[in-house]
Formats: sequence, structure tokens, C-alpha cells
Amino acid sequence: MKSSFDVLQRSICIILGGGAGTRLYPLTKDRSKPAVPIGGKYRLIDIPISNCFNSGLYKIFVLTQFNSASLNKHIKNTYHFDLFSNGFVDILAAEQTTKSKEWFQGTADAVRQSKRHFAYHDYDYVLILSGDQLYQMDIEDVLENHVRQKAELTIATIPVTAKDATSFGIMKVDEKNKISSFIEKPDKEVLHEWSSDVSEDLQKRGKIYLASMGIYVFNKEVLNTLLRENADALDFGKELIPDSLKRQMNVVSYAYDGYWTDIGDIKSFFEANIAMTEDIPAFNMFDNENKIYTRPRLLPPAKFSGVTFTRAIVSEGSIIQAKLVENSIMGVRSRIDYGTVVKNTYIMGNDYFEPLHEIVKSDLIPMGIGKDCYIENAIIDKNVRIADNVIVRGHHTLDDMETDQYAIRKGIVVVKKHASIPSGTIIGFR
Repeated sequence: MKSSFDVLQRSICIILGGGAGTRLYPLTKDRSKPAVPIGGKYRLIDIPISNCFNSGLYKIFVLTQFNSASLNKHIKNTYHFDLFSNGFVDILAAEQTTKSKEWFQGTADAVRQSKRHFAYHDYDYVLILSGDQLYQMDIEDVLENHVRQKAELTIATIPVTAKDATSFGIMKVDEKNKISSFIEKPDKEVLHEWSSDVSEDLQKRGKIYLASMGIYVFNKEVLNTLLRENADALDFGKELIPDSLKRQMNVVSYAYDGYWTDIGDIKSFFEANIAMTEDIPAFNMFDNENKIYTRPRLLPPAKFSGVTFTRAIVSEGSIIQAKLVENSIMGVRSRIDYGTVVKNTYIMGNDYFEPLHEIVKSDLIPMGIGKDCYIENAIIDKNVRIADNVIVRGHHTLDDMETDQYAIRKGIVVVKKHASIPSGTIIGFR
């Protein structure tokens, strides 16, 4: 078998930049899903790239299309390699060519349209990742397992409950982890036919269905064959994977048992972020081995005055003078004035410091959160201006709705980027 180094050297990674991200709106109003800030100082795209770097895989393509300007800028400003390295993180934006005038129509179509760019590199294996998932995975082990099992296609899988199974590709495997059958997003009526034999612990938790994580390893020629002979296929899950099984290819499962969440909508995004404030979070940002890489910023340390923190993450450049911050994340350059209470909230922070002389002279509400406010169950996007005595409170009983300044999704209040909320405003649950 090839050594780990050889396998990594003979592999490239393709990260799919995602579609329009409508379920994550309004956070995706002006940015793509992988560009959405997470954990106070990172962006979602940093997660798959960091997983690759931590495993020693440095040849990465990111396929982008919708609202990609901020994502492209972030990648360009973050991931640099020296002249003595053959590593790269290249952006492949959707483009019109003599062969196609269409945008990317799906995951498989995006890879097909971009395939000509891969020809300049020498590789045997293609790792395909999603740009909008939160997890920490040993990519080297995935590739080694693929080679060890002489697989032609490997699909990373994770056990899920019946509630979640209808949103994923579900499969069955034999005793050698070979995938025998696959169905994309099964209806509830047929779901009982797709349960798998799992451990007693997973059975107790109701996780009896093996779901595709949207993480694949293809042999180069296998991927080329499937794309070529399914010229109209748009999606891996709906078309290419079922076809690979029909051809009786060696399609195997890589069983993953660590933390993983698909950032599907506002609620899952909100819950994933707030969970990071736990004493021992499932997703560990504080790790010497599994580092998360992002754009370095030359910012001063955070500054506090008179505030009580309970399970909080505060990013650099923040000035927090609040009364209480509980179960919350403060993004870079966050500013909160005296007397304000913040609970179960993700404040994304600001893109720049507002100069003091501009705050004094301007008629604008200062950037950040003012005095004596109450913020709970909310996401405050970047560069928001909230005046004094404002209440922003999400609650599960609230109906979905939207205004120019904010939206409510599944009980979470999302204050939009650059929004300005006047003094005394009450948003959400009273």
C-alpha cells in the first residue's frame, strides 16, 4: 500500500462553494454560505480548508458562484504559500466558456465544468468537500482508508435519526463497509426500509440511519468516467452515486463518529455557534493539533469594564462594557455599552473601528450595541447600529417574518448587516 505521504501528494481537494444558501438568509443576502462568519473570528470556508491543512493536504480548489466576492477576498487575503511549496488554495469561479454558457447547475456539474483546470496537476485521487459544514476530521485517514479498501469511491457517513434522515442521502453497507444500496432524501413512508445495524448506544439515541456527509473520495479515472458518461447529471447524490452502484463499482463507507453538523438553516447555524460557548464543547477550537486557520488581523486585545461573563467567547478588538454576557459569542471589534444584557446571542462584530471623533460629530447611531439594551436568542450581523434601550428577543413562539432591518427565522431574530435600530425599539418577544 502507498504511504500516507504518497497518498496525500497524489491527491487534490475540491471544496464546493454552495448554492444560493436561501435557508441561511438573511446571512446570505450579500455573501455566500462559506463566507458566513462563525465562532467569532472564522468563516465557514476555514473549516474544510483547516481540516485539509491539519492532515497535510495542500492542493485545494474552491468552486464559487453565488455572492462570491467576500469569499474570494477572504481566501485571497488568507491562504498564502511560499515559493518553496507546491501548495495552493485556488478559487475557481463559475465562468462562461465556448462549451458552456451556463452557471453551475449542481455539485457534479460544478466539478465537470471546472475539470479542465485540474489537468495541470498530477494526481490519482480527488477529495470533494462541502464549504458549509462544521466538523474536525482526519482527512489523511479518509484517504488511507480509501486506498486500503481498494475503493473506487468512498463516501463519508454518519449515523442520524429519522427526523434528519429525510434531508440526506441514506445508504446500507455490508460487513466489509461496502455500500450496497443508496437513496437520496427518502420519503418518510419508505424510511423504515433503510435502517442499519448500529451499536446499542446509537440505537438508544435513535441514530439508526447511515447518512452521507457530502464528503467523497474518487479515483481520478472513476470520476472522469462518471462525469463523461453521465453528461447531463447535475448532482452527486441524485445521479452519480446511484450510477456508480449500478456499475457495481467498489463504493465503500468511511464511518465517522466525531462531531459534525450541516449548517442548513438559521436555527442549526445559531445552535452550532452557541454550543461553542459550553465548558467542554463538542467542536473544539482550543486544540494544538486541529488548528483552525483564518485571516490574521493586527487587532488589539479585547477590553472589558464592569461586565459579568458566563460561558462567553470574546474575539480580539472588542470593547465590552455590558452588564451581563451569557452563552454568547462576540465577534471581532464588537462594542457593547454599559447596562446591556446579552444572552444566547451571536454578535458577529464589525469590519472596522468607528473613530471617536466620528461618533461624537455624526448623527448616526454609533456602531455596536448601546446602553441598557436587552438582546436574547438573536444573531447580530456585522456593522449593526443598535441605539440605547432596545429589546431584541427571539422566542420559539414567534412566526417567521422580515423587515428591512431584521428577520425572524424559527424563533431566532437576525438583525441584518448594516442595520440601524432606533432607541426604544422592541423586536420579537416582549
